[in-house]
Amino acid sequence: MLPLVLASSSPYRRELLERLRLPFTWGAPDIDERRQPHESAEQLVRRLALEKARAIASKNPNHLIIGSDQVAVLGEQILGKPHDFERARDQLQRASGASVSFLTSLVLLNSATGQHQVDCVPFTVHFRELDAARISRYLEAEQPYDCAGSFKAEGLGVSLFRSTDGTDATSLVGLPLIRLVDMLLAEGVQIP
Repeated sequence: MLPLVLASSSPYRRELLERLRLPFTWGAPDIDERRQPHESAEQLVRRLALEKARAIASKNPNHLIIGSDQVAVLGEQILGKPHDFERARDQLQRASGASVSFLTSLVLLNSATGQHQVDCVPFTVHFRELDAARISRYLEAEQPYDCAGSFKAEGLGVSLFRSTDGTDATSLVGLPLIRLVDMLLAEGVQIP
């Protein structure tokens, strides 16, 4: 088996990948993550996942490189990472009573052959009606300022949900493991 490298600095993605009990290393790709003109949310995450994998592949010529990217979409607007309390409060106020779609792209790049597999796994969160006090209590408790959509689904953020729709809950956290296993199996990786 070729060694695995996760092209991400996200601790959440590393925690998810550890579930597969495969040895891996990780590296932070240095790419421009700005959206290109007329690029859809799905096109954006697919492109960024592949660019992340390629950036890491240049330093790892005989590896399987895992790239991933995620955006949250409310209506036609892409919600980025809020980075602070005010932006997170604004995102959660807009999400109150609404549905937010999370698009998580996944790439498995074989840097020995240059071949890659790519997919985008959607997951939708239907939010409860959230008043200002509840939003503030949540943000003070969990401080999810590095998370698209301003919540941590693997933590207290689940209390904000009315329901969810999707085939792989790990895609909501940022790395769709069910689809990744399919890709790894296609590369001959034994799991478990």
